[in-house]
Amino acid sequence: MVMKMAELPIAPITRLVRKAGAERVSEEASVALVEILEAEAEKIAKKAVGLAKHAGRKTVKKEDILEAVE
Repeated sequence: MVMKMAELPIAPITRLVRKAGAERVSEEASVALVEILEAEAEKIAKKAVGLAKHAGRKTVKKEDILEAVE
C-alpha cells in the first residue's frame, strides 16, 4: 500500500478537534480528519478553478472559492 504525504499538517487539525471540546484525540482520528478535509478541499478547489476559467481568468479568486462552497 502506497501512502501519500498529507498536504495539511496534523498538529493544527488535532488542535481544532481539541478546541471543539475533545480532551484527547488519537493520531488515527487526526489523520482521518486530515484525509477528509483534503478530499473536500480538492473538490472545492476544482470547482473554483472551473469557475475562474468560465470567467476567462487564470487566477482563482476568493469569490470563486466562496461560490464553489455554496
